Amino acid sequence: MSFNPLRLLSSLVVAAMLTASASQLRADDPLVFVSSFAPGTQGAINAYQLDQTAGTLKLLKSTSGVEHPFFLALSPDRKFLYSIHARQFGGKEPENVAAFEVMGRTGELKPLNRASAKGTAACYLHVDATGQTVLVANYSSGSIAALPAAKDGSLSESATFIQHVGSSVNQSRQKEPHAHAIITSPDNRYVYAADLGLDQVLCYRLDAKTSKLTPNDPPFAKSPAGAGPRHLTFHPDGKHLYVINELLNSVTVFAYDASTGALSEQQTISTLPSDFKGTSHCADLKITPNGKFLYGTNRGHDSIAAYRIADDGKLTLIAIEPSLGKGPQNLAITPNGELLLCANMPGKNIAVFRIDGTSGKLTSTGTPLEQASPSCIMLLP
Repeated sequence: MSFNPLRLLSSLVVAAMLTASASQLRADDPLVFVSSFAPGTQGAINAYQLDQTAGTLKLLKSTSGVEHPFFLALSPDRKFLYSIHARQFGGKEPENVAAFEVMGRTGELKPLNRASAKGTAACYLHVDATGQTVLVANYSSGSIAALPAAKDGSLSESATFIQHVGSSVNQSRQKEPHAHAIITSPDNRYVYAADLGLDQVLCYRLDAKTSKLTPNDPPFAKSPAGAGPRHLTFHPDGKHLYVINELLNSVTVFAYDASTGALSEQQTISTLPSDFKGTSHCADLKITPNGKFLYGTNRGHDSIAAYRIADDGKLTLIAIEPSLGKGPQNLAITPNGELLLCANMPGKNIAVFRIDGTSGKLTSTGTPLEQASPSCIMLLP
């Protein structure tokens, strides 16, 4: 074959372009785990590489055999990932919590074991600051559980199981308890569980070494009647707790007393435009790492509400932007606060937005990435 200098030059140009493209990836570009909420072999946890410069996702690895992985959680040392696993989500049999070892930066997950969630429609997971306790909220059965985690990431059967009791004013959705989220306080002394059916944020004292939970005094804070508290998150300064209310489409701001664990309501603000007349239900909320902005999702209105956070913790609406897909289910914000990712579960896509550091407004980075039923996004920096 004869020497072709044009072909050689073309090859060198292509190689240079590929090298330049790869070099644009920043050292702190995170892995992104996104669950695909589906039964059987369709259920999966997909691992992507997030190019923070371009705002794009590249699929690295897909872990199948995780049925209905509705929610994910990472251990504090980022070595282990936990997922809901259920053959029939919300059925008669309790779901499981599956444990995986994160195999470096490849996106590969090594299965470890599974333990019972002790309830049905398990919908939220959280790992405490020590990595020794995995907390789970069970929506249909209205209960919570605390599972011990070993040093190798494997799970034991629950050390604490608590069945919530009661009801609230919405007869179609609040006839019984529905635990919807569970997190620890910034100092890891308390556990807070949002119960949609009770209109309460319940508080427990945590012994992380034994995974034991005991009711706090005061044992709960009331949400507005009929609000249906769903997800909750602490401000980075540890002084306020924010709760998004599924049924009344609002966010409630609580002041947090670290000495007693008590919560006191400061504000409740709508997530929807004042002229909206349709049906919508909130899902998730996230705060930027610098504590300046909060974002919450509207399923039905299919939008993301953006707020500025004042020094006293209260919220001021900035804008309500389209989520670029149906049913925005879950949000994640990169550690540098530059990007927001949105899982539009029935819309079957993942949208990426750039966050304006001054105004808090969102701008799409491009066409959303298609994925089957994305339900939870977990970033590994």
